[in-house]
Amino acid sequence: MTILEMKAEHVAQVAELEKLCFADHWSQMSIESELRSIWSYWLVAVQDDQVVGYIGSQSTVDETDVMNIAVHPQWRRRGIGESLINSLIGELKNRGSHALTLEVRASNAPAIGLYEKLGFTQVGCRKNYYRNPKEDALILRKEWEN
Repeated sequence: MTILEMKAEHVAQVAELEKLCFADHWSQMSIESELRSIWSYWLVAVQDDQVVGYIGSQSTVDETDVMNIAVHPQWRRRGIGESLINSLIGELKNRGSHALTLEVRASNAPAIGLYEKLGFTQVGCRKNYYRNPKEDALILRKEWEN
């Protein structure tokens, strides 16, 4: 498995993975637009020319938000999500960012466990943030020195 910067040839597979993993998924057009944004940085995890996971982010000045992260259900629990997050943080440090923030469903214990393992802490809660199904989002944040 290899972590790569997302390119145009990955977009269709990322869009399919979005549909598989999320009820309220991003469109292929929305994902394509991220490639053109100077604020965005997306990575894909590729195995045998197949995208098995991805992480997307947007930065403003010296802070970054995770827009989305997903790993194909058949590839979960193999360290792919951790590799994507660590690879993203490595690049963000090079770009001068000092913090990464994300939202996660309050019921998503496996994801919360991973984020806590990686040093994220809860800094807030967004009531009814998710719509399908309706659920609160925990706001998690990790900071580092550059």
